[in-house]
Amino acid sequence: QVQLVESGGGLVQAGGSLRPSCAASGRTFSGYAVGWFRQAPGKGRRFVAGISWNTGRTAIADSLKGRFTISRDNAKNTVSLQMNTLKPEDTAVYYCAADRRLLGTIPTSPAAYDYWGQGTQVTVSS
Repeated sequence: QVQLVESGGGLVQAGGSLRPSCAASGRTFSGYAVGWFRQAPGKGRRFVAGISWNTGRTAIADSLKGRFTISRDNAKNTVSLQMNTLKPEDTAVYYCAADRRLLGTIPTSPAAYDYWGQGTQVTVSS
């Protein structure tokens, strides 16, 4: 069982930055793909970024490349999402998810992930 806890969301003005993090309790992320998804009101949950813990390979949604990056901290067993030049349309609840992927693949469908955090609210004001 993997329990995920997100932190680091909040309210920021357009053009600002936030860096939410995802921590795992009970075990390490070794052997897992860790993804970030977001869900705006009235919309489905959409892939933002993901990282393979074992290989370090990353994936970013095409529309977010250049503004968002994802990274891992082995010592802290956390995955962080760096979000720059934020826009009001980035406002959503951001979720961390994990799925066991020994071969280093990074699923982009939320249905592929077994474990989810509770989400952290990100609000970007104009």
